[in-house]
Amino acid sequence: MKQYNTRAIMASLLICGFIGMFSETALNIAISNLMDVFHISAATAQWLTTGFLLTLGVLMPMTGLLLQWFTTRQLFIFSLASSIAGTLIAALALNFEMLMAARVLQAVGMGLLIPLMFNTILVVYPPEKRGAAMGFVGLVIMFAPATGPTVAGLLIEYFTWHYIFWLSLPFLVIGLLVGLKNLENVTEVTKPRIDVLSVVLSTIGFGGVVFGFSKAGESAGGWTSAVVITSIAIGLVTLVLFALRQIFMKEPMMNLRVFKYPMFIVGLLMVLSCMMIILSSMIILPMYLQNGMKLSAFSAGLMLLPGSALNGILSPRMGRLFDKYGPKWLVIPGLAIVAATLWFFSGITQASSIAFIVTLHIGLMIGISMVWMPSQTNGLNQLPPELYPHGTAVMNTLQQVAGAIGTALAISILTSGMENYLHKSAAPNAVNEVAQAMTLGSQNVFLFAMIVTLIGLAMAFFIRRVVVKHAAMNSMH
Repeated sequence: MKQYNTRAIMASLLICGFIGMFSETALNIAISNLMDVFHISAATAQWLTTGFLLTLGVLMPMTGLLLQWFTTRQLFIFSLASSIAGTLIAALALNFEMLMAARVLQAVGMGLLIPLMFNTILVVYPPEKRGAAMGFVGLVIMFAPATGPTVAGLLIEYFTWHYIFWLSLPFLVIGLLVGLKNLENVTEVTKPRIDVLSVVLSTIGFGGVVFGFSKAGESAGGWTSAVVITSIAIGLVTLVLFALRQIFMKEPMMNLRVFKYPMFIVGLLMVLSCMMIILSSMIILPMYLQNGMKLSAFSAGLMLLPGSALNGILSPRMGRLFDKYGPKWLVIPGLAIVAATLWFFSGITQASSIAFIVTLHIGLMIGISMVWMPSQTNGLNQLPPELYPHGTAVMNTLQQVAGAIGTALAISILTSGMENYLHKSAAPNAVNEVAQAMTLGSQNVFLFAMIVTLIGLAMAFFIRRVVVKHAAMNSMH
């Protein structure tokens, strides 16, 4: 196997990935601030997040193809140029439209970088060392979004929201320079035929589904609105056509043969359930801390920091444990821990102590770190090397879709719970009643997340370690 300067390659990819993920969540804390500054409604401000997710949902399915059309370096440079341009425009943004355009550019950068990162790891690391390497990606994917709100809360309190982007810019430039010096081309450029129809179908399909669910999460009567029903329906029908087209093509844009590998499917389902658990609980918890328990944005961010930091620190450790013992002994206990903490979360009240909530959050994050990376690495390990780009494209795309669905479900469960309570309340506008409604709505969301976890736990019993025999198989062909 060819020797790569894996440390330097990983360093450049991780720095850029970290900053990209950081700015994705840092802006969430600034949303209410931006609504005042730009005089926009919550539904409009929501587009800064929805637009970002939508761009990812449209771009991710194409990454399998792009990884075969362009060299690693070309994609890396383009992805960073897009991220840097987006970050600079965001830092200078004078109005909502300018910031929105910047977010789309940032999403294009991230949409290329994350699959590139996974694919590079699969190529430059031998299977027995992949768990630890994927663990570092886990550190980035979990720790960056976690520090986002805390750092952003500080910046907004003492400076302006522009500084979220000014802070990110130098790191992206450093990542680009490190990458230019050390990143090698690790994939073969085969230039498969680009099927325009597949591109169109995937864009409408994934875009429609992500857009529909994001819209549903925005308003109370979300699910029944014509826009939501139409876009989800069009999206699903188009996805069926897209899948059929991929199955019958000689060189598919997204190779669905990855679904022939049982451990890939189990790993994928685990990752998707983790994504839904994390997003549904991570959106509700800060809202509950700020509106139910009346804490400041900065305090709420600080409370979530220990759990998220620990998750980031443990990810590489879990990766090493996975390399040594395989997935089963991590995934099953991990899901059991997640289910237990969510059960306790579903009973939190305004009287719950801060220490109790921080402890539960730490438990939740430890459990997730035991499930996410081991099941993802195990699933991708089962694929033959020529399917790596497709496997990462499928996983990353469906994660975005699961994220949009999880967020939308969480917000609608929360709002319906609150509405039901306030509907029966004698004083629906009283501060303590609204906080009480927020508590009940949040409890329902945690119960929903717990049900998802239990379904995941049932599936986890089917997971088994993949023994990689690719080298032997390739010589047989």
